[in-house]
Amino acid sequence: MDLNRAKEILAAENEIAVQYNGIPVWIESIEDTSSMALVSQRGTHDEKRLVSIDGLAEK
Repeated sequence: MDLNRAKEILAAENEIAVQYNGIPVWIESIEDTSSMALVSQRGTHDEKRLVSIDGLAEK
């Protein structure tokens, strides 16, 4: 995924399915300078991970 699309998903009013390594995730925030995103697994929101935006895929 590219940075602009990740920003669009984060700002979207409707839910857009995103996966990281095949795991459904929510994008919590985006770090523009490093092209990283803070994500949490859908359904839990407990554990947050900083991942490369390149590893995110829209499903």
